Amino acid sequence: MQKEQKNTLKPFFCLILSTKIPKFALAIGLICSLITTLIGLSIPLLTREMVDGFSMENLNTFLIAAIIIVFILQAVIDGLSMYALVYTGQKIVASLREKMWFKLLRLPVNYFDKNKSGETVSRVVNDTGIVKDLISQHFPQFISGIITIIGAVIILFIMDWQMTLLMLIAVPITVIFMVPLGRRMSKISRGLQDETANFTGNVQQTLSEIRLMKASNAEATEEKKGLVGINKLFSYGLREGRIFALVAPLMYLVVMVVIVIIIGYGGIRVADGTMSTGSLVAFLLYLFQIIFPITSFTMFFTQLQKAKGATERIIEILDVNVEDGQEGKDINISNQPVYVDHVFFSYSDEESVLKDVSFDVQPGSMVAFAGPSGGGKTTMFGLLERFYEPTSGDIRIGSTSIKDLSMYSWRKQIGYVSQDSPMMVGTIRENLCYGLEDRNDIDDVRLWEVAKMAYADQFIKEFAKGLDTEVGERGVKLSGGQRQRIAIARAFLRDPKMLMMDEATASLDSQSEGIVQQALTRLMEGRTTFVIAHRLSTIINADKIIFIEKGQVTGIGTHQELVQSHDLYREFAEQQLA
Repeated sequence: MQKEQKNTLKPFFCLILSTKIPKFALAIGLICSLITTLIGLSIPLLTREMVDGFSMENLNTFLIAAIIIVFILQAVIDGLSMYALVYTGQKIVASLREKMWFKLLRLPVNYFDKNKSGETVSRVVNDTGIVKDLISQHFPQFISGIITIIGAVIILFIMDWQMTLLMLIAVPITVIFMVPLGRRMSKISRGLQDETANFTGNVQQTLSEIRLMKASNAEATEEKKGLVGINKLFSYGLREGRIFALVAPLMYLVVMVVIVIIIGYGGIRVADGTMSTGSLVAFLLYLFQIIFPITSFTMFFTQLQKAKGATERIIEILDVNVEDGQEGKDINISNQPVYVDHVFFSYSDEESVLKDVSFDVQPGSMVAFAGPSGGGKTTMFGLLERFYEPTSGDIRIGSTSIKDLSMYSWRKQIGYVSQDSPMMVGTIRENLCYGLEDRNDIDDVRLWEVAKMAYADQFIKEFAKGLDTEVGERGVKLSGGQRQRIAIARAFLRDPKMLMMDEATASLDSQSEGIVQQALTRLMEGRTTFVIAHRLSTIINADKIIFIEKGQVTGIGTHQELVQSHDLYREFAEQQLA
């Protein structure tokens, strides 16, 4: 199947046909293009009549007026055709980008674990841009060019078949050189697209972690990495340029040779009276009408090769299976126990990250995960959040497997407060309401209410714009404690049935920690809560502590029970709570 995709245009046409093609605009564009071409084919004939009957004493004003009207009519209809076809191309590519964007939003997390976000962005923007250029610019020129060439050749055969055959000798000569150059261009274009996507990914990754880069004095390292990518793009660009450097002069040489031969032979024919001067002029005009499309065909086939490569990459994304759980039950998980039964999980074919994990959680209780780094605590959170599905085993809410619930139903009832409290570019208001369907119905009174519950109202009031304060990329304009309190306020606004907290106070100073801890305590009241504990001081009052090391549960109990029965937990407690 992969081989077929690389060597045929079928995947490209299937992809285009799967989009929303504006048929009316396409029809208008093609019909107008046909009319423009037919009008253009009449111009040399009118010119022949004007030249053959030309004299200063007897100007054919009707013929001159007809030529002027034909030129104006051609320009108007050509403009309409171009706009209709450009509209068609833009609409198709907008539909294609829509499909890709909607698909990306529903792909599982493990897709983004394996693929650089920058490369994916390049597929959505750059690769679809290549398809857009082909459809909007090169395809209309190709269609009108084909019609022009066919019409011109037919007329030329009628006018003078001998000179026409002489002119067509150039065609096989051109094909002999162009076919191998086109194949070479196809390989170069595919490599250039891959390298562009890779370079885009590296640039995006570096800029997204600009503070880490500067704090690590890594400018020189990133310069070298960037220079490698730039030089690769430069190399591909030069190789592409070399092909064009061969194609353009070759086409020019062939064209000039044909013109010289036609003028020379035509001149002889005019001199011996077997051809009129007007016919020779008309013949040359038709020759130019044939030459210009042929030169544009080179660009069309080059762009077509690029579009084939882009299509393969677009289809790769569209063929990835979406996240499981787009359909499913919608149930209320309030007052329902959680059961984790013999769960195994691995990120790939490597050794399992979680091995035979089992526990149960009663509604309204607080459960904490503790253990050494890399033991599997965050992975367990990922399974509960359904970022990943267990390799084997099951997680149930009451008697229902969470796999049977719709993803939307499950996640809308969960409040997640992480250690780094990620934020979107925008205002405090937009971040508080992020992801809520009824966000436009939430008034400021409610927003200030949840802000007060999260102890965030005071610092928000200190900003000149209040709730409309811009937070910057990833919330950089706010302190860690402020971001945490907005994250908690966001959770209050969602009114979740279940809470998941990845030690939300671990990276805060003592003053901010006290405030945030109060807000978290208020948020946890009456809700089933899962906590990842980096510091045991925050979980000593948990109803149940689950100790995970090397992917296995080695202890379950309260703080006091584990201190008495679990050696490693007791060691942790002595180090941190002494």
